[in-house]
Amino acid sequence: MKYVKLGLPPHRAISWNKKTLDSAEFGREILNDGRIKYWIRHEILNGVSPKMLVWWFKHLEGEMEFQGKLYNRYHVWHPEDHVHVSYEKRNEDGSIGPGAVLRIVEYLCRQKKYLVNVISPIEKLDEDGFIHNPRLYGLLPLARMEYRFQETKDGTFYENCLIVGWKGITFRFLRLIFEFLFFDKKHGYAWIKHNIEEVGQLQYFLPDLYRKENENLR
Repeated sequence: MKYVKLGLPPHRAISWNKKTLDSAEFGREILNDGRIKYWIRHEILNGVSPKMLVWWFKHLEGEMEFQGKLYNRYHVWHPEDHVHVSYEKRNEDGSIGPGAVLRIVEYLCRQKKYLVNVISPIEKLDEDGFIHNPRLYGLLPLARMEYRFQETKDGTFYENCLIVGWKGITFRFLRLIFEFLFFDKKHGYAWIKHNIEEVGQLQYFLPDLYRKENENLR
């Protein structure tokens, strides 16, 4: 695992239009198996297609030009919270898709207590959606991220959820303790706020970035 220096990211000179909570529908529910689901239905991403989203999640590393300067593209995605992203493991042919593994470091809502520092194997990545499974300490599968993309005449309807916990009867009994110690409601709603902001940012840079890097694609 690549060493990443932890700590709140510096204030970056990137101006952006943060979407607010009232721009999306969201909620929290307890699933039948006892796990906790935080879900979001975002506003339509104008000018963004599912094909662009698939490309984006396969090309998170590197720099891009934004507002006349070069920035790490992950920092442009959320200038306040994002620290680092990389592909901890690629597939044998070098591609990114099911079988590859993400490394993600970020601070939800710039709060040190909401540090995300995980590796996350990719289960699905296509124009219908994206699924990856964050692992605590690289070992314990304690969460699941599910995204769904649906093309519309104006862009993409994008909904996603974070499912916290593990399948099995033990989590039913340990859920309240788990929430108290590791992931309470405030933590979950910090994820919702962070995610609404980063997803909303996509329409401001992804269409141009995609066109610049895929000029020969039709």
